[in-house]
Amino acid sequence: MKITKLILLALLFPILASAQTPNFSLTGKIGNLNKPAMAYIDYMDNGVGHEDSVALVNGSFKFSGYVSGNAYARMALDHTGGGKGRAVYTGDVIYFYFGKEQVTITSKDSLQNAVFAGSKVYDESEAYNKVIGGTIMALTKAVNIDFNRGTPEQQKDTAYIKAVDQRYRQNIQNRTDKQFLFAKNHPNSYFALVALSEAAGSKVDVAKVQPIFNALAKELKATDMGRELAQRIEANGITAVGKTAPLFTQNDAVGKPVSLASLKGKVVLVEFWASWCGPCRAENPNLVKQYNTYKDKGFEIISVSLDNVKERWLEAIEKDGLAWIHVSDLKGWNSEVGRLYGVRAVPASFLVDAQGKIIGNGLRGEPLNKKLAEIFN
Repeated sequence: MKITKLILLALLFPILASAQTPNFSLTGKIGNLNKPAMAYIDYMDNGVGHEDSVALVNGSFKFSGYVSGNAYARMALDHTGGGKGRAVYTGDVIYFYFGKEQVTITSKDSLQNAVFAGSKVYDESEAYNKVIGGTIMALTKAVNIDFNRGTPEQQKDTAYIKAVDQRYRQNIQNRTDKQFLFAKNHPNSYFALVALSEAAGSKVDVAKVQPIFNALAKELKATDMGRELAQRIEANGITAVGKTAPLFTQNDAVGKPVSLASLKGKVVLVEFWASWCGPCRAENPNLVKQYNTYKDKGFEIISVSLDNVKERWLEAIEKDGLAWIHVSDLKGWNSEVGRLYGVRAVPASFLVDAQGKIIGNGLRGEPLNKKLAEIFN
């Protein structure tokens, strides 16, 4: 028996070893930057997040690792030693797709002006973005340029601001229409799945999305992105007002399992949020007020965090004074409860009555206050 186990381990070892062998590299050369300049990368591979950092030496840096398929990355370059947060939100940042490839990234001065070579996946993503009219970041940059073309007087004029906004919204709608068309016309392309996933949004038009999704190649639907989109399509039906709220159990901040079923008999707000979400944090003072007003009348809140760093999650709870139930699996956008409810943007909420039926979807601010007053007063 021992010999058999040894043989099995010997047979499995090459497989296990190969799974750890790096199959991609991202080699960069940005000018002649040296310390304290740092490059940071965050990337998603089949639903799993990864991050890394490296100091630049004479402008050079390299990331390598293992991916199971195509990955989506955010890379930030900190030129002056201000740290990752500053680099990501106010610095030199790019977003891109790559695969099991040896990629080179070169520029004289910045990531934003970098040229990619050696990546078929990157080239395909560029071709796809050209067809649909550019990335969201590109459209956002364009609307800022559009706004800044106005004189100082025009920039204070509501009619001018409205016209700029309307042009931007029309460009977004045009892009979405082209994404649906791309997904329909290229069912074997990875970027058909990317297009459909993004165009579908949080409130999925099932009649429109389902047929296109069904026509996609089987291997695309089997990816994490494909499975998530399938969950989102399904969630559109099971989280509608009048439906029984999907049950879940998740650990609280001290590791104790909390179930939605255990709160039956109370009116419950299932609130999806994150410590990094500005609109979520802005709504918290109102939630505190409503909770304190109605908690003794049978109102409860269970906040599901889409954080992936426990310390930041707990710090936000304490800082905002959120004295209700908090749960999270710390998987970020891959939160099991978030995926169950089809949540792709925060804040998001579902108001559940004492019998477990959803009676409100996306309520916050005054609409939430009004609904709670109707129930409890």
